[in-house]
Amino acid sequence: MPKVDLTRVRPKPPSRAARSASTRESETRRKPWEPPAMLEAPPPPPGYHHRWLRADMLGEADKINMSKHLRQGFEVVRGDDYPDWNLPTVEDGKHAGVISIGGLILGRIPIETVDERNAYYAEVTRNQMSGVDNELAAQSNSVMPIGAPERTAKTSFGNPEK
Repeated sequence: MPKVDLTRVRPKPPSRAARSASTRESETRRKPWEPPAMLEAPPPPPGYHHRWLRADMLGEADKINMSKHLRQGFEVVRGDDYPDWNLPTVEDGKHAGVISIGGLILGRIPIETVDERNAYYAEVTRNQMSGVDNELAAQSNSVMPIGAPERTAKTSFGNPEK
């Protein structure tokens, strides 16, 4: 048997996988199970906002509510717009092919319209609160005056400020 000089034999380096082969996906944990969202909706197109609109209530068509929302600028979303999503749609009638779940129809509205509507209702609220403050000031007497109400909200978690 021939003699082998062990000082000259180098061990093979461990085989290394390329760094690109190891991904974050393989290192991340599995997402835990959670119940499915009852009103899952596809993402709206850019510049739009999705909202579920009541079309039926207690088995009766809610024409007044749908008419109000359509006049506000909503349009119904059709299932054909999202072929990759398996969404339930109305099978027959006026809203055939529209995305619907349990008496609700998916509607879409431009974000500009949402912002305008929010600004309108914020102004209505400001006017109402101003009227309440004015009435309160009118009811105040000089012996026991009522100061202006303080309308601020502060929420703290853990350590409340002292």
